[in-house]
Amino acid sequence: MRRCCEGVGLPCLFKGVGMAGARPPRFLLVFDFDETIVDENSDDSVVRGRALPEQLRQSPREGSYNEHMQRVLAFLGEQGVRAGDFRAVYENIPLSPGMAELFQFLSKHHELFEVVLISDANTFGIEAKLRAAGARSLFRKIFSNPAGFDRRGFLTLGPYHSHKCLQCPANMCKRKILTEYLAERAQEEVEFQRVFYMGDGANDFCPSGTLTAADVAFPRKGYPMHRMIQEIQEKQPGAFQAAVVPWESATEVARYLQELLKRK
Repeated sequence: MRRCCEGVGLPCLFKGVGMAGARPPRFLLVFDFDETIVDENSDDSVVRGRALPEQLRQSPREGSYNEHMQRVLAFLGEQGVRAGDFRAVYENIPLSPGMAELFQFLSKHHELFEVVLISDANTFGIEAKLRAAGARSLFRKIFSNPAGFDRRGFLTLGPYHSHKCLQCPANMCKRKILTEYLAERAQEEVEFQRVFYMGDGANDFCPSGTLTAADVAFPRKGYPMHRMIQEIQEKQPGAFQAAVVPWESATEVARYLQELLKRK
């Protein structure tokens, strides 16, 4: 029997989340995964404690990280690491501070928030963690690199898509994903009053640049996304349009959203 809220001690708040309601959601909340929903890089979690050969310990050349992780996962498969081993690793990655509380807030107000996840991690790991945390049903869509197990039982990884953005790695441009998603929802006659984007990395800066003055960027305080926003605000005042609310704990994001709802 499926346990609704296994992993973080949440009450069973997610029943019915994602079901079509009479009114469309007013807000879109976009999450990153690594070092945003979870408190570390899930790729680092997978290799922790395992001896990698020298060529896999070296940093991959710029833009080729996805290909590097394909080789890492193939090596781990050759060492006998299988689905249950990977699942256990992903399920046990700690949530970032306050994330369980933010999930509770979103479940309570699920009719107002549409929630999606855009991550350069992989679908298997993300699904495993969200299900363990009892939070999978909060998310309408998950956009990440496809991952699954081949006939040998090896975890395989692919690129998400191709694109022409010069700022992003070859396998994923989050700006392209977000822009296409908003266009798709608009065609379905769902247009959001505000878009909220919560992330940490350099690849979260690119999509946050599409946000308007009505929207809010939630960069993790002191991480690359936050530093890049600060740099552009200093060098090109007004170029970054969205409001910026840095966070150390996701409870700060929940409080901000709660105050927003009180003002409406």
